[in-house]
Amino acid sequence: MPTKLITSSQNAFIRQVAQLKEKSRERRRSGTFLIEGFREISLALKGNYELETILFYSELFSQERLNDLRTRPNHIIEISKEVYQKLAYRDTTEGVLAVAKNKDHNLLGLKLNSQNPLILIAEAPEKPGNIGAILRTADAANVDAVIIANPKTDLYNPNIIRSSVGCVFTNQIATGSTAEIIEYLKSHNISIFCAALQASVNYHTQDFTKPTAIVVGTEAIGLSNEWLEHASQNIIIPMQGEIDSMNVSVAAGILIFEAKRQRNFL
Repeated sequence: MPTKLITSSQNAFIRQVAQLKEKSRERRRSGTFLIEGFREISLALKGNYELETILFYSELFSQERLNDLRTRPNHIIEISKEVYQKLAYRDTTEGVLAVAKNKDHNLLGLKLNSQNPLILIAEAPEKPGNIGAILRTADAANVDAVIIANPKTDLYNPNIIRSSVGCVFTNQIATGSTAEIIEYLKSHNISIFCAALQASVNYHTQDFTKPTAIVVGTEAIGLSNEWLEHASQNIIIPMQGEIDSMNVSVAAGILIFEAKRQRNFL
């Protein structure tokens, strides 16, 4: 049973939750973030995220459906249409949101369960949509980890959650500086393949069947020299049109699934 009914969007708690949607600073300060949608909340639970509060708008999401989430946080709150519209990020969702606790994505906490890991690394991605798409690709390929080097936005940005369709919760993700990540890879004897134009060979000529990290940079400036200096090999996807680059999430997908093909995934 819900413990409370909130009908005013000016309620102090609702204003606090709205800040989680809008401000990265508030997400960091509170150690919590907002999830929207039944699928996304379900994937967060599958990823062992702890929910503090569930909020639901009964005309879109019945109280009985709360049982489908298979969790009972401390607070279950029914909200009015006005409140739901204030908190919802998308125009059409199922009428359910949750406040969840952040996880620690420190590189030192990364646990590689495979003796032959395949890791996808993105350096300084700025666009939440690209980050979300990269996480969807990583989930589809079931890579061992995704590492974000020099992150420009927090992982719980609503646009990342939305564009990843919840895959931000299903991937093992770590963050760190480029120097920290390179040191981590070298200490674990993981080969570094950098997507770059300089001194590169065609990606499909390389052996990705051993412990492998595939590193992609931004479309605007590519990878920093620090990555290129420590690469086991720079790789390139041959372009047959007029441009010399493609969307970073598309490039990541091509490279990761070539590695999976070599590992007899397909």
